[in-house]
Amino acid sequence: MNKIVEKYAELPKPIRRPLWRLWHNMISSFDKGQSAVFMNYGYASENGEFENLNLKPEDEADRYSIQLYDHVAGSDELKDKDVLEVGCGRGGGASFLARYYLPKSYIGLDISKKTTDFCNNYYKAKGLKFIKGHAELLPFEDSSIDTVVNVESARVYGNIPKFFKEVYRVLKPEGKFHFADMIKPKDIDTINEQLAEAGFKLVKKKNIRENVVCALKLDTNYRKERIQEGVPKFLHKSFYQFAGVEGSERYDAFDKSRIDYWSYKFTK
Repeated sequence: MNKIVEKYAELPKPIRRPLWRLWHNMISSFDKGQSAVFMNYGYASENGEFENLNLKPEDEADRYSIQLYDHVAGSDELKDKDVLEVGCGRGGGASFLARYYLPKSYIGLDISKKTTDFCNNYYKAKGLKFIKGHAELLPFEDSSIDTVVNVESARVYGNIPKFFKEVYRVLKPEGKFHFADMIKPKDIDTINEQLAEAGFKLVKKKNIRENVVCALKLDTNYRKERIQEGVPKFLHKSFYQFAGVEGSERYDAFDKSRIDYWSYKFTK
């Protein structure tokens, strides 16, 4: 199981989707306290980048995961806009952006119905809802969305170029695409070419690997505690791998630069 988690994005494309759905369902079954609402690696900075990010007390425990969303997509540009998040997972990032940046609507799309059902029952932010759907066939009209967000999800899609083209299709003219994911150095040129071929204009990009490593180091004890509280002991190592805790192969891959983590902002 540990190796499957580590090498997930390298498995044959036809089995990635059902395995991802299975993993999400497993997390849902273990999360009896309904506290595992973030599944990203987080973001931390030592330069005062988040001094003005004042979180509500109930959000502080997930600060590093929230800071990743804030770095990637947090902006007053979201206010009164129609926002779509593709691959929303258990909805923590969607809830944060909807509550703090006040878009007109925020739709979280995910492949797992069990996950979207959980999110619709758990979150009550104004304009926020969740639907089941596929990243490579977005159920929206052409030029109907102001902003698309995609955080740490695209690497497991069966057809990433098709996903990029779908995002471009549903965005309104001048619409924004906020994209972030772990990418191996050998694959970065291909990803950049695919994004350009889809038609996007680059606004900014940054390799935030060091920020991700910093967040994982700071958050390791908290992540381990939550896993130990809710997951059977024989699966702890696999969940440590999934969570990227310090000492795991995933953490080491980031720390030794075998995997980078890029954040982008594009416009249509």
